[in-house]
Amino acid sequence: MSATASSSPAPLSLPDVLKISGFKRLWLAQLVSILGDFLAVFGVINLITFKWHGTPLQVTNVMIAFMIPMAIVGPLAGVFVDRWNVKRTMIVSDLIRAVLILGLVWVTRLEQIFVLFFLVSTVSSFFGPAQSVTLRTLVPMNGLMSANALMSQAFYTMRILAPAAAGLLVYWLGYNSCFYLDTASFVFSAAMLSTIAIVRVVNAKGATEKTVGSLIKDYTAGSRFILTHPAISFVMIAMMTAMFVLSCFSPLISVYVRDQLHAGTRSFGIISAMIGVGLIVGTQMVNAVAKGFSKKHVALSGLVGLSFATLVLALFQTAWLAGLSMFGIGFAIAFIIVPAQTLMQQETPHDMLGRVSSSFMAVFSLSQLLGLLLSGALANSIGVRHLFMSSAVLLIVLSAMGYLWLREDKPREQKAMAAAG
Repeated sequence: MSATASSSPAPLSLPDVLKISGFKRLWLAQLVSILGDFLAVFGVINLITFKWHGTPLQVTNVMIAFMIPMAIVGPLAGVFVDRWNVKRTMIVSDLIRAVLILGLVWVTRLEQIFVLFFLVSTVSSFFGPAQSVTLRTLVPMNGLMSANALMSQAFYTMRILAPAAAGLLVYWLGYNSCFYLDTASFVFSAAMLSTIAIVRVVNAKGATEKTVGSLIKDYTAGSRFILTHPAISFVMIAMMTAMFVLSCFSPLISVYVRDQLHAGTRSFGIISAMIGVGLIVGTQMVNAVAKGFSKKHVALSGLVGLSFATLVLALFQTAWLAGLSMFGIGFAIAFIIVPAQTLMQQETPHDMLGRVSSSFMAVFSLSQLLGLLLSGALANSIGVRHLFMSSAVLLIVLSAMGYLWLREDKPREQKAMAAAG
């Protein structure tokens, strides 16, 4: 075991991964596209809220319409991605979404936005797993942690910057400017992706068989792989829990600041922003901190950290501790998401990576959807503070179960390594 560890190549740093030409272009394409996506989302929220004077429920329903296809279509989309040319899939997906987003310029009713967001999300369900396959193809195994950290950083950095940028664009140029820029970002992404050389061997049998039975067989094989792989099953559950907590807390922070901290909009802005800061700092540090540890144990440590940060938020009612807790929640979630994605990419056979990564996306979206749907009802029933406390207790229980789960998996892992040796 020591010989194997010593012979393993050293993990690549973030700058090292960015030196890989194909990945750098993939990252740049997604950086611009993600910014465009958030501009469009916040442009729509501004349109519904301030021009159409919509209700909070209508705004929430727009986000639900966007998440449902990823949760439902995602797993099936991965089956097709494992059969298709991933470069062509990503480019076509970008171009279709560019046309759909451009349609927002002419919307006059809320139902039209629901339909367009539903269609955009459906197409995105194919892009996500194709991108995951591409990342695995372009980046060596010892660089996957840094590559996933960079992708997460791009997402969360744009998530913080986009609201202010969208507000300024709407003020200066009108709502449609956000939609035009998002359309342009998809075209830019497609152009960047067209310059990347992606060499991927597709299973010949899977590529030629096009019957419904073969699709079901492929889908079942991907699901069976996830369920029979203890480490991947654990990190998927950990990631789902983290996203549920994040999605559940986000709409309620303003109520918590008002009713528990007895503070105003300034405190709300600072405290809610701290979770994004924690996510960015966490993704920046996870690669260095995780050296020498297995990905599943890094994810477990993130789950424990999330439990502690949530408990502090529930127990103490001071503004500075609330901000620190939100920073800790973001930081801990980064230590769950990045190793979970990396472990999935490293452990999954290449010919079923699309199916498995799309299942991760589906879980990601489903957990956020449940958080949005349940947070308001639970808060009304038991109160915001009790909801936070219940979440902390649940996280502690899941952390303990995860520790026992991984401890039981260790003998099997050692036996497999001994057999391989």
